[in-house]
This record gives sequence, structure tokens and C-alpha cells, in this order.
Amino acid sequence: MVRESSGSRRAWGGETAVHAIDWDRFLLPYEQAVEELKVKFRSIRNELKRKEEYSPIEFVTGRLKKVSSILDKAARLGIPLERVEEVPDIAGIRIMCQFVDDIDRVVQLIRQRDGRDMEIVEERDYVRNQKDSGYRSYHIIIRYPIQTAEGEKKLLAEIQVRTLAMNFWATIEHSLNYKYKGKLPPQVRERLRAAAEAAFQLDGEMSEIREEIKEAQRLFEMKSNLVTSILRDLKQLEEMGHAETATAFQERLHSLSGDFEALRQLAEEVKEWLVQSGTSLSG
Repeated sequence: MVRESSGSRRAWGGETAVHAIDWDRFLLPYEQAVEELKVKFRSIRNELKRKEEYSPIEFVTGRLKKVSSILDKAARLGIPLERVEEVPDIAGIRIMCQFVDDIDRVVQLIRQRDGRDMEIVEERDYVRNQKDSGYRSYHIIIRYPIQTAEGEKKLLAEIQVRTLAMNFWATIEHSLNYKYKGKLPPQVRERLRAAAEAAFQLDGEMSEIREEIKEAQRLFEMKSNLVTSILRDLKQLEEMGHAETATAFQERLHSLSGDFEALRQLAEEVKEWLVQSGTSLSG
């Protein structure tokens, strides 16, 4: 059962008004929206990875806004309780990227879905137009349809796209704002601004060497796929009655220390053994 502080109740003129809403029932479709959106964007990431393409999506998280935060946000926006569903970020998705340029690619991916399985309502670019606090992120408000037992509902949800450095800074800022109830001491505020600038400079440095980073990650992915393929073939070889040969190949695999060319050659040898074993069995 959802419980709220007396401060949140006072913001809406008393306990009766707040508890007029069955919050558990009200939030259920938003929870469904968060889970569905996480699956969608994780699927996009995995699909690009399977195609051996670079994915601008590093990882995806989601959250449901707490009732106290919903009430506070509605009060700040001047939204009355009977229209609380107009709060745009009750359902929230965060998409993390490695590089600043990846943010634009993710935004394009979302725009391509506009009118298909979601509708873009508003975009706010806090990457190029940072907030006074130093906050940087790209926000997209969408209207997202979900299917419920009572029929289709179209809910507002917010997608935040940011780099890992931006996310680290935003997480710290959120914690400090919670501690100081939004009234940060001047010295803390200045240090946060300096930290935001340092995070942005870090993103810039990483962007300068992004091709080196991407190449290293691509090579790691290829090595990982090769090892997986070899182990799968060795298991098949063992099941075909060639346990000793499979063990010998396994020992060679452990001695290679990740040498890509040696791994590729071993993969070819194992594959050739499989073919020959299959041919002799069929003969």
C-alpha cells in the first residue's frame, strides 16, 4: 500500500483529497509502460549487437515516480489533482550512451518510432542548452499506448537520454537536492557546477578517441563470439564421440590468451574436424 507524508498531503489541501485516488491502481498502467519501454529499447540494442553494428545504447533503466514526487511536481506545474495524469514523467526511462554523439543517434531512433508505437509530445535539449545547475540530458516526452483489461490507455512518459558521465552527475545532484530539500548551499552549488563542467570535458575527451574505443570494443566482441563458437563446436564434437580431440582443442583454447588470429585459426580447425567427423559418420 502506498503511504505519503503529511507534507505531501498538505500540498493538496488535506488528506481526503490525496486519498481520493487509488494510487496502486492508478500507477499500475504506468508500471506496465515502464516495463514495455525498457524491453523495446533493450531489444533495439541487442538487435544492433547481433548485426555486429555499433549500438548507441549502452544500457536502459526505468523508474516509476513516487507518489510524493508526483504530487510535488503537479503542484509546481499547477496541475490539479483531478488531472494528475498530465504530470509528464510519472513513467520514466533513462537511456545511457557512451558518447555525446550517441545521444543524437538515439533521439533519431526514437523519432523514427513517432506515429508507430509512440507519439512524441515534446523535446527538450539540455545537452546543448544546459540548466543553470550544470544539468545536461536530452528529454523526450512521449504519449505511449498500453493495453489494459479496460481497453487501451495512452499515457505520458519521459525518456531521458544522456551519457554515463552526465548520469553520474545527475544522480549525485538528485541526492544532494533531496538532502537539502532543493535549497543547496552556495558552495555546494558551485562545486556541482564545476563537477558538471568536468563531466562534460570528460565526455569531450572520450569523443576524441571514440574510434579507438569502438575498435577495441568491436575486437572484444569478435573474440567473445569466436570463443563462444569454438566452445559450442567442441561440445558437439564431444557428443559425436571425440572426447579426447575435444579436450586437446580445449587445452589449446586456454593457452591462447585471447590472440585473435590464433583463435580464428583454432575455430577453423575445430570446424573442419566437425565436418570430417560428420562425413565419416554419414559414410
